[in-house]
Amino acid sequence: MSARYFYGWNVVGATFVMALGSFGLGFYGIAVYVATLQQLHGWSASTVSAPITAYYVAGALLTAAIAGVYERFGPRVVVAGGAVCMAASIAALGGVGRPWQLYPVFLVMSVGWGAMSGAAINIILAPWFQRRRGLAVSLAFNGATLGGVIVVPALIALVGWLGFARALTIAALVLLVALLVIATMIMRTRPEALGLGPDGDPPRGAPIGSAADGDRRWRRDALRTWRFWSVSAPFALGLAAQVGVLTHLVALVTPALGAGGAARAVSLTTAAALVGRLATGFAIDKLNRRLVASATLIVQLAGLALLAREPSAASVYAGCTLFGLGVGNLTTLPGLILAVEWPRERFSVLVGLVVGINQLTFAFGPSLVGVVRDRAGTYGAALWTCALLEAISAALILLGPGPAEEARES
Repeated sequence: MSARYFYGWNVVGATFVMALGSFGLGFYGIAVYVATLQQLHGWSASTVSAPITAYYVAGALLTAAIAGVYERFGPRVVVAGGAVCMAASIAALGGVGRPWQLYPVFLVMSVGWGAMSGAAINIILAPWFQRRRGLAVSLAFNGATLGGVIVVPALIALVGWLGFARALTIAALVLLVALLVIATMIMRTRPEALGLGPDGDPPRGAPIGSAADGDRRWRRDALRTWRFWSVSAPFALGLAAQVGVLTHLVALVTPALGAGGAARAVSLTTAAALVGRLATGFAIDKLNRRLVASATLIVQLAGLALLAREPSAASVYAGCTLFGLGVGNLTTLPGLILAVEWPRERFSVLVGLVVGINQLTFAFGPSLVGVVRDRAGTYGAALWTCALLEAISAALILLGPGPAEEARES
């Protein structure tokens, strides 16, 4: 049976759709909500941005503990519950009339984000793949990237056609129906239920990966090791720089390109992210994953250097392309490094912890870029600050112990 089509690829497809919706409306769509709320109500950027920071912080706390929730209830229940929370909050966002109402709406949305963001993708796919996990995770994460390519332009067009409230109601209904269908019809907990092991191989015996009894101890033990922090810290700093730049990208490139050129630059960045993640996914299982991560950060750094120069159309497009090549990989690589450097039974717990720490850190990236920009008067200083963070990250990721040292520690 292992020579036949492996059901795990169905799970990859379902996770791809989950990422398309959750990232499209819960990450990239944030920029649409912020801009539209400012325009409709005349609220300041800081008034709208503060609930977003609360959203990411709350989502980070939930993400750090999501492994235990998946272990107890399984992906069908967790994804369905996350879809209900995200859809309800998106629909409610269209009816917000006072700034304080943003906080409860975004806190409910954070439940959906915590249940369906990067950690969830890794946790859902971990039992299904071992040898081909890099490819499987990369393919699923491409749904997240396409959320920026497909969902955001569709949402902008829908808002212009039907208005903010109706557009968000329709988007929420589409998200809810799509995710409930894939959760109930496709997602299964483990391949052992089909008489298979990871990658469609024969089962190896009792299922591995129950963290119900040991997750707290594993988290505590991991937090005391440099091996854990050598994964978490570099990606936390790199993602803070990345999310900060992405949040301000339209404002950054518009002076050089105009509004139409800025839209093309954002699309180019997202398309490059798709290419970078897909290319990495096909090769990562044969490469040193820390070296790939360091190279990714260096490529992004080169893109930031081009963007920080005296802007011209050529340098902006080239900078966006180089920066975009690493956008997807920075969310994919932490889980792939953990997968080869830590025991399999600890993976779900630790990937949730790493993603939670990363998200808690990058929640402040947009504010960092905004403050530096305001004090310096231009985005150049902010871009160099982000480049410095990525340079530190590229060096730190190479200082961690590899699989050989991990084996001796175990």
